[in-house]
Amino acid sequence: NLLRCFTCDRLCGGCTAPAPPARQGIVLQPVMPSCDPGPAPACLPTKTFRSYLPRCHRTYSCVHCRAHLAKHDELISKSFQGSHGRAYLFNSVVNVGCGPAEQRLLLTGLHSVADIFCESCKTTLGWKYEQAFETSQKYKEGKYIIEMSHMVKDNGWD
Repeated sequence: NLLRCFTCDRLCGGCTAPAPPARQGIVLQPVMPSCDPGPAPACLPTKTFRSYLPRCHRTYSCVHCRAHLAKHDELISKSFQGSHGRAYLFNSVVNVGCGPAEQRLLLTGLHSVADIFCESCKTTLGWKYEQAFETSQKYKEGKYIIEMSHMVKDNGWD
């Protein structure tokens, strides 16, 4: 099996082996031409996640296990309230699982939402808007709320 090393960001059979050639049936994430990862550092034992975002993008990661969650480019709004404090609204996320949908009365009205969790450490991060019942809230459908207390900024925030 090919794994993506979190430390050196290369596909390989393990950190001590050189990267094998791509095999039929393996789908690799596209790497943007402007994304130059530079020389690879010495590999250390790391966790392997399902998706990795390019290093040249500012990203948000799970504060508990550092799994990538979203690119800054997918951020829609910083003006949301989660169950436990401030939250961000994202257009799309990665490495996130989704629970069953349920109806909840939120600050902006009745919505059908599903809790989302980190696929790596299983921490509940926020929710996905499945359906909004008020016309003014329809823009949220299919979008994701992640609470700030569960995120850390990674890559290029200097």
